[in-house]
Amino acid sequence: MQHFPDATVPSRYADCIRTCNECADACDTCAASCLREPEPRHMVQCIALDTDCAAICRMAAGAMARESAHAYEICALCARLCDSCANECSRHDMAHCQACAARCRRCAELCRAMAH
Repeated sequence: MQHFPDATVPSRYADCIRTCNECADACDTCAASCLREPEPRHMVQCIALDTDCAAICRMAAGAMARESAHAYEICALCARLCDSCANECSRHDMAHCQACAARCRRCAELCRAMAH
């Protein structure tokens, strides 16, 4: 009989993993909501950053979950992309953009701490 590690033991990265996943979801919601705006072409930069940010957040969460040797570097990049996304989203008044900016700021904070 094989023994597998107890998956219920929390990872030392648990808070950052959760925050990255929540940020990715907020970015996906923001991008989809931007596409439904009356003038989505004005939201191109926001949508692009939302998409990049969601992807790197999921990559960072996966790297931490696997305890990858590259998790710190990925988290550092994630923090930079989250900062960029937060800056762009905060320029727009829509609730989805403001919510995304807040999630991105929190994710950047935790990823920056993880990278050090």
